Amino acid sequence: MAPVQFHRLQIAEVVTETDQAHSLVFALPDGLRDAFAYRPGQFLTLRVPVDGVPLQRCYSLSSTPEVDNALRVTIKRVQSGRVSNWICDHLGAGDTVEVMPPAGVFTPPALHGDFLLLAGGSGITPVLSIAKAALRHGRGAVTLVYANRDERSIIFREALAELARNHPGRLRVIHWLDSVQGPPTQRQIEELVRPWSMAQCFVCGPGPFMDGAQAALQALGVPRGQLHVERFVSLPDVPAAKAPASGAASAGDTATASPAPAMRGAALTVQLDGEIHHVGVALDETVLDALQRAGVAAPNSCRAGLCGACMCQVTQGDVTLGENHVLDRADLEAGWTLACQARPSSAEIHLKFPD
Repeated sequence: MAPVQFHRLQIAEVVTETDQAHSLVFALPDGLRDAFAYRPGQFLTLRVPVDGVPLQRCYSLSSTPEVDNALRVTIKRVQSGRVSNWICDHLGAGDTVEVMPPAGVFTPPALHGDFLLLAGGSGITPVLSIAKAALRHGRGAVTLVYANRDERSIIFREALAELARNHPGRLRVIHWLDSVQGPPTQRQIEELVRPWSMAQCFVCGPGPFMDGAQAALQALGVPRGQLHVERFVSLPDVPAAKAPASGAASAGDTATASPAPAMRGAALTVQLDGEIHHVGVALDETVLDALQRAGVAAPNSCRAGLCGACMCQVTQGDVTLGENHVLDRADLEAGWTLACQARPSSAEIHLKFPD
C-alpha cells in the first residue's frame, strides 16, 4: 500500500451556496484521477495554513462520481471555527490547497433498492452525493428528510428542487425548519420516517440531530446493517503533521523512521496487505503513530476518530480507544478499533487491517 499523502490541487471555482456555506470545486490533473477516484458519501482531508499553522479538516464531497465532472466539497462556517472561516474568507479560484485522496466508510454497499436519507445542516453534503448516485444508478425510491435552522440555511435548495422535478415518483424531499416546527424530537422523527424505515438509512449532521435520528431509527427496528451514520463534530486546533505534499520533495527524498520513544510500551504485531509487521508502541502513543514511525503505510485520513479509514481488528491483547464517532457497540465487541485513537493497554497486541 502506497503511503497516504497530500497533493496540491487548484481551486477552479468557489460557489456561494448560502450566506454561511461555500463549495470548492477542484481542477484535477489527469495524473491524479486514479488517486482521487471516490465513492458517494466519502470526504477529502484539506490542510491549510491558518495564521502560519498547518491545520487539517475533513470535508464531505458533495459531488457524485459518474454524475459530476469535478470534485467538489462544501464547507459551512462553524462559529469560532478557525479552519472553516479561514477557507471561506481566504480561498478563491486559482488558489491551491493541500488535499488528501478520498476516504471514509459512509458509503452505500449497493445502489439498488430504496434509500431513506436524513440530514441536518451541512450533513446534506455526503447525503446529496449518495442521493444523486442512487437516482442515477438505482431504480428504488429515495426519501430525504432535511432539517435546518431556517429557510435561508438550506444548502442546495435549488439543486434539490431540480432533482425532485427530474425524478418525479422516485425522489421525495421533506424539509424541516426549526424556526417553524422547532428542533425535531425523536418521537417526531419516528412518525415522520416510519413509512420508509425498511430502506437503507443514512444519517448525517450535528450531534443533537444525530442522536434523535439514530434513536428514532433504532426504535423503529432498522437492522444494524441498514443503518449508516456519520457525525459532524468540531475538532480542536491541533497542528497537522507535516507530511510532504506531492511535488514538494525531490524524487530522491526518502522518509526515515524516527526512533521509538524511550519509555515502556507494548509489542505490536500487525497484519496489513498480506504482510506481518512487528512494531514497538509506547504507552502514550497511538497505534497509527507507531506504525508510521516504523515506516508502515497504514490507511488513515482524519486522525480524529471520525472517518473509519484506519479501522482494524484486535485479535489478541487490549487497546484503549480515545475519540470514536464511527464504531458502535457491536463493532467494539467484535474487536474493531481505530488505529488513530487506539493506545496499548496490554504488553502484547495483535491486530489486522481489512483486506
